[in-house]
Amino acid sequence: MPRDYMELGSAPCEEDCVQVTREGGYLLKMREECLRFIELIRKKLGPEPDGARLSIKSNPHDFGTYLDVVCYYDDENDEARRYAYRCEREAPRTWNDDKPIVAVQGDRAAAA
Repeated sequence: MPRDYMELGSAPCEEDCVQVTREGGYLLKMREECLRFIELIRKKLGPEPDGARLSIKSNPHDFGTYLDVVCYYDDENDEARRYAYRCEREAPRTWNDDKPIVAVQGDRAAAA
């Protein structure tokens, strides 16, 4: 099954996020932040359809490892691909941005 992914960041785009440092302890805080962001995305956009999965991806950095929330998706599955693009476009912008929105025909969204 062909796979691709969308990088969504570790926190809503209008919020400060945990920074990579040379000091220990940041990775656990970053993982907790990512898990909280995944929960918030699911609350706002709903659970992932078959062929899509929200997850945490680690990435190398000069100061250590940083984590990102990603939406893995089957690029041959229209519903999974649409969900991934919705995550990129409609993910919560703040920690309080949790009003559910649902996809409607044609991949437009409306408030629930």
